Amino acid sequence: MDRVVDRVQLARTVLGAAATIALILAYNVDRNRWEDAAWGGVANLIVAPFVLLIAGPLVILAFISYAPPHLRPHLRSRLRAPLKAVGWYVLSLGVIGGVCVLATHIDTDDGRSLWEYAWAVAALIVVVWGLPFFILASLYSARSAFNSAQVHPMLPPVLTLALVWVFALFNLIDSGMPAGPPIVKIGSILGGPLSVTAVSLWELRRMRTRFNVTLRA
Repeated sequence: MDRVVDRVQLARTVLGAAATIALILAYNVDRNRWEDAAWGGVANLIVAPFVLLIAGPLVILAFISYAPPHLRPHLRSRLRAPLKAVGWYVLSLGVIGGVCVLATHIDTDDGRSLWEYAWAVAALIVVVWGLPFFILASLYSARSAFNSAQVHPMLPPVLTLALVWVFALFNLIDSGMPAGPPIVKIGSILGGPLSVTAVSLWELRRMRTRFNVTLRA
């Protein structure tokens, strides 16, 4: 793992958060805007794996298609690790969701059978252990792009590029333009995606120039 890239990504995240706070303070945005900004950031982290599940296959397909013909079978053979990560993520989500749904059908007025006690304990385990695990798994999946680096080192930043613009479009549709002058509105909408794009392109260039990692070699 390239620690320089990690530090640059962390710095971009901190600066992005600071810029958001500065805009909110500068234009005296009410409390609801603070809450929307905070919950929007959390929601993006949780929803990111689901967006990856939908958009990721298209990006990976385009990525492999762009590779030279002699490398495509090799890249396809390395899809096992991401597919395994996706499988475990979907399975854990299914188990958590299934237990929660079945727990809502427990009838506490019929004597509380052994079956109902078992499902009540399972639901409690899901709440205490399963939900934190799901949140941490979502954060890791979004960070690692479901272990896509095992297919090719350049794939994670490419997926990040696609993901950030999808989120920018969703946020624009959901929340609309922020308050402030036109230049501030444009900067608020495009600042995050453009900065992530710049870091991702720099990471790709660094792989090529410093580590001699290329796709069409």
